[in-house]
Amino acid sequence: MTLEQEIAKRRTFAIISHPDAGKTTLTEKFLLFGGAIKTAGAVKQNKIRKTATSDFMEIEKQRGISVATSVMGFEYKGMKINILDTPGHKDFAEDTYRTLTAVDSVILVVDSVKGVEEQTERLMEVCRMRSTPVIIFVNKMDREGQNPFELLDELEQKLRIDVLPLTWPISQGQNFRGVYNLYRGQLNLFEPDQTRITEHYIEIKGIDDPELERWIPSAFRDQLREDAELIEGVYDPFSVERYLDGSLAPVFFGSAVNNFGVREMLETFLEIAPSPHEREASERVVRASETALTGFVFKIHANLDPNHRDRTAFFKICSGTFERNKFYHHTRLGKKMRFANPTQFMANEKNLIDNAWPGDVVGLYDNGNLKIGDTLTEGEELRFRGIPSFSPEIFKEVINRDPFKAKQLEKGLRQLTEEGVAQLFLQYGNRKIIGTVGELQFDVIRFRLEHEYGASCDFMPLRYFKAFWITGTDTPQYEEFLRRKSPVIAEDKEGHPVFFAESQWMLDVAKENYPGVIFHETSEFKTKDEG
Repeated sequence: MTLEQEIAKRRTFAIISHPDAGKTTLTEKFLLFGGAIKTAGAVKQNKIRKTATSDFMEIEKQRGISVATSVMGFEYKGMKINILDTPGHKDFAEDTYRTLTAVDSVILVVDSVKGVEEQTERLMEVCRMRSTPVIIFVNKMDREGQNPFELLDELEQKLRIDVLPLTWPISQGQNFRGVYNLYRGQLNLFEPDQTRITEHYIEIKGIDDPELERWIPSAFRDQLREDAELIEGVYDPFSVERYLDGSLAPVFFGSAVNNFGVREMLETFLEIAPSPHEREASERVVRASETALTGFVFKIHANLDPNHRDRTAFFKICSGTFERNKFYHHTRLGKKMRFANPTQFMANEKNLIDNAWPGDVVGLYDNGNLKIGDTLTEGEELRFRGIPSFSPEIFKEVINRDPFKAKQLEKGLRQLTEEGVAQLFLQYGNRKIIGTVGELQFDVIRFRLEHEYGASCDFMPLRYFKAFWITGTDTPQYEEFLRRKSPVIAEDKEGHPVFFAESQWMLDVAKENYPGVIFHETSEFKTKDEG
């Protein structure tokens, strides 16, 4: 198969949502349709009955939430599908933002009962920034939820994107009878079943087909026809071009836990979603069809396999063909690297591969050479954009509880912060400060340090308002700032100075007194300086 054919058969996307909207459940239904698993574990009320395939970390199993991005691949009707299942919890939004740099499109899951929630809006902002194509799946239609038309209005207003329903629910809650596929003119009757594929399709010739009377009671049938007429009058016809440029989101209705309404979305997604295309680097735009390999690391995870203390870098291929044991150029380090055991994932199951193509995510065994944002090429100096760290808002000092395990603690903190779980800052006297955007990250760090590294620690809260990377346009003034503010200056893990502002007022005073110092809210400036 040629490179162009390999590209055309691939779809790489992320599933995103507010916590407990059904994102991980939907991921498993896709795997069920693809034959990658035989039965799916149901996730209900934030508790896992059977451990979800994509939630492989022990803390995820205990809490019933996703706190790390899982990468899964499967084939369906001749297409290679790569799913990146992301954390829904807001404390892990940074991991999700980085993951969105590695996908070509997104499926956004919305709870029909709760509607558009805070985290959904934040994630959509990132999609808008990148003009990422979005499909919306309105989940839990078997529960009493919002009126579908009111929900469509809310989607448009809060997510700031035009929407168009491609399927439509026949009632909801206890009276939920199924969905009508407006896009294909098919009727799908609802049969609740959480473990098997049980969709009952009825071929009809449009919404006015008398055949409808055999399957749907008159009250529901009349309402469906009325709704379909209103949709046709209010919404413009579906435009694939508008979907691909990120200005129109198709909407599907269903119940992921019951495997219902998922197939319609999956098959439409395969038809309209983009295959891997071009990606912007600092130096130029890279096309997927170029024969030379390029790609970047968007995530690092230690100890995916608890039996082996491994460290895996998730590498997104942007162009060319990846080959096992071939030497590639590491642009940041300026050296050659080859990978003897590249893998691809089905959740926590890894398979050794010899080749991979644009759109694929490859797991690269790493002994510490790779960092988030690193680029590999066949020799060209490239650096892909848009994988920054963000300014943390919660700061705690690390207190070692077991001096005999100091080395284990050092290793664990280094590896976990290189994964992007949190940010590590070092001060005078080897004082370690962890910065995060949410409290839950500290629970994850403490848990993983204990269970994966045999180290234990406490966290002492620090009263800092925010952290800022600093650079200077006036060297004497910059050096004076570093000297005078040394008690609230630290270094990130790469040695860049960081200023801890104790309040907004203190930050404003610092900016006023030191106009030659620049305060950066993300680490993106480093990419420009080092590129």
